Amino acid sequence: MAVDRRSAVLESALTTFARNGFRRTSMNDVAAAAGISRPGLYFLFASKEALFRAAAGHVLAQDLAAIERVLVDGARPLGDRIVDAFDRWAGRWIGPGVHDVPAVVAENPALLDDTARAAPEAFEALLATAVTGHVSDPHGVVQTLTSVSVGLKHQVDTREEHRRRLATAVDLVLRPALA
Repeated sequence: MAVDRRSAVLESALTTFARNGFRRTSMNDVAAAAGISRPGLYFLFASKEALFRAAAGHVLAQDLAAIERVLVDGARPLGDRIVDAFDRWAGRWIGPGVHDVPAVVAENPALLDDTARAAPEAFEALLATAVTGHVSDPHGVVQTLTSVSVGLKHQVDTREEHRRRLATAVDLVLRPALA
């Protein structure tokens, strides 16, 4: 199977797990979403647990790489880069019919590989590096913005609303540094 096809299967799998939860997702559900047969899926992954582990690790690794690219793009304003980073991390999992992927991951910690377990700290480290030199307490700012993002996920119904309200928080946190 081509690498792109495998990536598509893994992304379909995590989206299906996010929509239905781990327990309610069947291999049939994932196979249908990925456009492959159930035996084909079992050929690639021996169990639902192995599929979940691979999907979570794959998507989180891709997200972290994309977030790093966004945050180092010095041609764009820092606030915009931070909002885009949070959008990639959490925003795309907000909306009707989508469960919170971090919650699904947190509910199944035994299924995670080392990449997935380390991802939240890696995300915060990328953000801290981006704000270092712009704020007096980079880790405090990152923790505050992460708390805001988590809180917003429980208050908003759309990705756009999450982005808009997070942008307000980012502006408030960065305003002293940009003044």
